[in-house]
Amino acid sequence: MVCLDEMGPLSAKSYPGRAPIRTHRPPAGRAKQEIDYGRRGKGDIFGAFCPATGAALTRPYAGRGTANWVAFLEEVEGWLPGDIERVYAIADNLGSHRATDVLLFLLAHARWEMVFQPKYAAYLNLIEPWWKILRSLALAGRRFASWADVVDAIAQATAYWNAHRHPFVWGRRRRHKPRRQPGIALLPRAA
Repeated sequence: MVCLDEMGPLSAKSYPGRAPIRTHRPPAGRAKQEIDYGRRGKGDIFGAFCPATGAALTRPYAGRGTANWVAFLEEVEGWLPGDIERVYAIADNLGSHRATDVLLFLLAHARWEMVFQPKYAAYLNLIEPWWKILRSLALAGRRFASWADVVDAIAQATAYWNAHRHPFVWGRRRRHKPRRQPGIALLPRAA
């Protein structure tokens, strides 16, 4: 199973990071940071994510058209191991994902089967939480001068993720969140 999606459009601009917690409020005043409209290049990032292994692949494209999507599917075909008999590709209902060229790709590659998620159910595609992790690794708190800098940051973050990857398990609790105790009606334990 491979989860497919696109992130974007992204532009070369300043991305906010986490704000430090301030104990004292600063006096009201004018904003000190210039507004960054990010007119220094833009594009889309296409991604493939295997939840069972945690492996990820990202590629930059100028837009999210059908030709770019089919080219990305060809790259994913080369990226996936050849010994896999069946590839279930989970994707959303974007028009370019259902185009004639995509159907021709599926006919040419018999092991592929597209599974389209229902509308308004983006949470079913496990690449969506991975996009959040990628944004925090590559974009958060940085200012990019060009689209090439954004592409380089995304490539470095993907390489870092693949070096430290782990499987995604649906519904597993985060390590830092303790398990909640059941209700207030629970009787205290006898000593």
